[in-house]
Amino acid sequence: MLIEEHYDETEFNVFNDFFPSNGIEVEYASYLWGNDSLTFEGNDKTSKVEVTQCVSKTNLSNYKGLILIGGYAMDRLRYEEKCKAVNQAPAVVLLRKAVEMMDQGSIAIGTICHSLWLFCADPRLIKGREVTCAHNIVCDVENAGGKIINTSGTNVELHQQGLLITGKHPGCVDVFVKAFKDAIEAI
Repeated sequence: MLIEEHYDETEFNVFNDFFPSNGIEVEYASYLWGNDSLTFEGNDKTSKVEVTQCVSKTNLSNYKGLILIGGYAMDRLRYEEKCKAVNQAPAVVLLRKAVEMMDQGSIAIGTICHSLWLFCADPRLIKGREVTCAHNIVCDVENAGGKIINTSGTNVELHQQGLLITGKHPGCVDVFVKAFKDAIEAI
């Protein structure tokens, strides 16, 4: 699971309860800026997580799934010190590998709420894909080429296209985790 400061704590709590209770190990990764570990705090400031796995050293072949937590964490992970033609932030580089593996059927990717922001850092990752997300990042996703699935002007709660599982907001996290579990169990 990719995480950074300002992660959504509702999702964090559900992920830490649901997945282990269903026999699925949860590991957190982030960009550690050369440190051995970093501690991040959630949006509500009621939880913290220490991360020791750097995204630049993560071997995706060891995993069946990758979740991008919501809140503002993915916006922070797409940051790069110097702007380049193609975003080279370590988390974006990892996501490129994950999307390639997802398209080959070997890993599921889950995004919820604002976490599609990481996909938007490289429009090639989202162009033409059907997704749902928080209403306030719809323009970001559409400008990057994603196709928002909605009914009557409201984004759907959950949408799955192949091994890409997207959730609208923390209010649908229970449905999201079940769909993600089913996806990784089918790999």
